[in-house]
Amino acid sequence: MTKHILTIDDEAAILDLLREALTAAGFQVTGVSTLEEALRVVRDDPPNLIITDLQLEDTDGFEVIDHLKEVAPAIPIILLTGMLFDAEVIRGPIGKKIAAYVEKTASLARILGEVKRHLPS
Repeated sequence: MTKHILTIDDEAAILDLLREALTAAGFQVTGVSTLEEALRVVRDDPPNLIITDLQLEDTDGFEVIDHLKEVAPAIPIILLTGMLFDAEVIRGPIGKKIAAYVEKTASLARILGEVKRHLPS
């Protein structure tokens, strides 16, 4: 069965790039740009994995992660962001809520590697 990945970013170019790369790797991809859309997808067609940006137009990624974990606590979340974090921040409270942190400047191969590493078998 094809694994479903939800991508959340308010930059259309990032959503398109992730959709192309993940689809080419054999995944079903749903891309959204708001928390409301993300919550609807999680409720209606739960993904196997979520990739979210930290800064969204309607809210911040911390709020997105908190809401998603309330609705679907078992779905792994990869934080894909342009913001750089100190390792201590990632090991702190946010690190307990996410499966991985990847910088937006990372290669697509690294992003795909994290996706494959965190998808349930």
